[in-house]
Amino acid sequence: MTLQNWKRKRGVALTTKGLQKIKEAKRKSEAKENFGNRYTLEEMSARSGLYSATISKVLNREGGVDKQTIEKLFSAFYLTLEKNDYLSSNSHLDWGEAIFTSVFYGRTEELTTLKQWILDEHCRLVALLGIGGIGKTALSVKLAQQIQDNFEYVIWRSLREAPPVKTILANLIQVLSNEQEREGNLPESLSDRVSRLLYYLQNHRCLVILDNTESLLRSGSRAGLYREGYEGYAELFRRVGEATHQSSLVVTSREKPKEVALLEGKALPVRSLPLNGLKVVEGQEILKLKGLSAAEDQWKVMIERYAGNPLALKIVATTVQDIFDGNVTEFLQQNTAVFGDIRDILEQQFERLSDLEKNLMYWLAINRESMTLSELREDIVSPVPPAKLLEALESLGRRSLIEKTGSLFTLQPVVMEYVTSRLIEHVCQEIATQNIDLFKCYALMKATTKDYIRDAQVRLILQSVIDGLLTIFGSKRRIENQLAQILITLQKTSPLEPGYTAGNILNLLFNLETDLMGYDFSYLTVWQADLRSVNLHNVNFSYANLAKCVFAETLGGIHSVAFSPNGKFLATGDTLGEIRLYQVADGKQLLAIKGHMGFIWPITFSPNGDMLASGGDDQTVKLWDTNNGQCLTILQGHSGAIWSVAFASPIGDAARTQRCANSSQSIMLASGSEDQTVKLWDARDGKCLKTLQ
Repeated sequence: MTLQNWKRKRGVALTTKGLQKIKEAKRKSEAKENFGNRYTLEEMSARSGLYSATISKVLNREGGVDKQTIEKLFSAFYLTLEKNDYLSSNSHLDWGEAIFTSVFYGRTEELTTLKQWILDEHCRLVALLGIGGIGKTALSVKLAQQIQDNFEYVIWRSLREAPPVKTILANLIQVLSNEQEREGNLPESLSDRVSRLLYYLQNHRCLVILDNTESLLRSGSRAGLYREGYEGYAELFRRVGEATHQSSLVVTSREKPKEVALLEGKALPVRSLPLNGLKVVEGQEILKLKGLSAAEDQWKVMIERYAGNPLALKIVATTVQDIFDGNVTEFLQQNTAVFGDIRDILEQQFERLSDLEKNLMYWLAINRESMTLSELREDIVSPVPPAKLLEALESLGRRSLIEKTGSLFTLQPVVMEYVTSRLIEHVCQEIATQNIDLFKCYALMKATTKDYIRDAQVRLILQSVIDGLLTIFGSKRRIENQLAQILITLQKTSPLEPGYTAGNILNLLFNLETDLMGYDFSYLTVWQADLRSVNLHNVNFSYANLAKCVFAETLGGIHSVAFSPNGKFLATGDTLGEIRLYQVADGKQLLAIKGHMGFIWPITFSPNGDMLASGGDDQTVKLWDTNNGQCLTILQGHSGAIWSVAFASPIGDAARTQRCANSSQSIMLASGSEDQTVKLWDARDGKCLKTLQ
C-alpha cells in the first residue's frame, strides 16, 4: 500500500448542522424552482460558479476548502454562512481506495446507532456485517464522513487483496506517526507491531476502518476462522477490543470474525451491527434513480424479492432497462430473481460454506418455509451430533445467509431461489453421469410435508429437474431408462442404504406419467415417495424400507394377503386388526373393516370368493361377506392366537364345484392356533365339528 491518498485536511468544512442546512435549502429550491427534480452537480455549478468537483467535496465533507467557497455555495441557495455552520479542521484524513457516492439512501437508524456506539459509548471495535451487496462499504464511508470531525486521524483501508497483517500494521503506524515510522525501523515481531499501533490509538483519537475483512477468512469451514498465514489478524482484533484506548476500529465483513463474537456485548466496548435490506421506500429511490417507474405493489414485490439488497436492486434495474426497455411488469412476469452478477455474488458466498452448512442450506431451500432445529435434523441422511448442527447454524447466521425468528430458520427469497437452482442443476448432472451425491442426500419432494409446500416442491423442484433432464436426454423414454439403470446399480452396490435416491426416482417416474408395472424397488430405501395416487400394480417392494412415504391411507404392518379365486380381488390383514379389500386392476380400495382386536395373522377367500375368513390375536376366527363387509359369524373356542385358516375345496368339475358352493350343505373351514389345536368348523352355522390335538 502507498500513502498517495494521504492528506491533512486544511481550511474549513461543514459541520453536521451546516450540511443539513444546505441540504434543506437545496430541497426547497428543487421543489420550488426545478419542478421537484434534483439538481445535478452541473446545475449547481452553474448556479454557484463553483466547480462540480468542489461542490461534491464540500457536500461529502471529503476535505477542507477555503471559507469563501462555502459562502458562495450558501449564497447560491439564499443562505448566510454562520459561525456554527463550519469549523476549522486539522484532522489527518487518509481515505485509501474508498469510493464516495453522491447518492446514499436510508440507513438513518444504523448511522444513529453507530454514532452512539463510537462517539457516546466509545466502542473500541465495531463490526458491520451483512451479505454481499447489502451496503457495508458505503455505510462505512458515510459514517466516517459524518463523524470525521471528532477524530485526529481517519484512515480507511480495503482488505480485498488480503494484505499480510504486518503490512497493514506498518501502513497504519506510518500514517499515525506522520511518516516518522516506516517498515524499515519497525519491530519484526507481530506482537510488538500491535503494541506500537496501540500506542498511537491510546495517545490520539483515531478512527480506523478495515473493509472486506472476509477476504482474510477461510472457505469451507465454520465462519470466522482465518486463512493460513492470516491468523495474526486475530491478535490485532483481540488486542484492539481488549486494550484501553480512545480510538475506534470498524471492520466490515460478510462473516463475523471469531474475536468479535467472543468479545462483543450490549454493555461492552465491542459490538456488531448486522445490516438488513433497505426499506421499500428507500429501495424505490434506487430504482427510480435508474429511470424505472412502476405501481406501488410492483415496487414492493421487486424490493422484497431481493430483500432490499442495494447492489442487487441496482443490477436488476440495469437489466430491466437494457432487456425489458424499463418495463417492470414484463420483468416480474419472468418469475426469476437470480441471474448474472446477482448469481455471481451468491455463488461466491455459497462456495465459502462447509459441507454441513451447504447441507442445511439445501434443506432450507427444499422445505420452502421456516424450520426448527429438530426438523432439520430429521431430514439429514447421516446422523449429525447436535453440537455440530448448532455450530453450523450459528456459522450460517454469522455469514448473514439465514434468517432466524425465535427458534425457526429460513432463507431470504433470492437466496432460496439461488440454492434451489443450484440443487436442480447439480441433480440433473448427477442423473446424467450416474455419479450420485446430492440426488441421494436430498428429497426433491417431501411426501410427508404440508400440501401447499409439497405442491410448491413438485412445481419448483421436481418438475424443474424433469425439464432439465428432457433438455439433456431429449425424450421421456431415455430418462426412464437412465433412472431404471440407477435403480439396478443401487440394488447391486448399496441395498437398503439410507438415502433419498429410490424415493426421488419413484416421484420422478410418477410425474413423468410412467407406467410403473414391472419396476423393482426391492431391497431399497424408498423415502418420501408420495404413493397416494400411484398405480403400483406389479411393482416389487419386497424388503423395501418405505419409511417417510405417504399412502392413500395409513396402513399397519401387513401380515397376510390373499387373492380371490378369480384373481380380481386382493385382501390384506394387518397389525392394526384391519382387513382391506382391493380391486387388483386399478388398486382401488373396496372395503376397510375393523376385524379383530390385535394382529390379524391369517386371511383367506372361500372357494367361490363370497366369503373371507380371518384369524387374529383375539383367539377368534371371523367370516366376512366380501360384497358388503358384514361379519357373518364369529368362531370361538381356541385359547390362543389363530395362526392359520383354510376352506375345504369341493372336489369335481367346475360346474359341480359351483353347485356345491351355492348349496345349503356345509362349507368346511379348518383353523390352527397357538394353543396347539386344529379345529374343523361348519362355516355356515359356526359350529365346531371336531378338535384335533
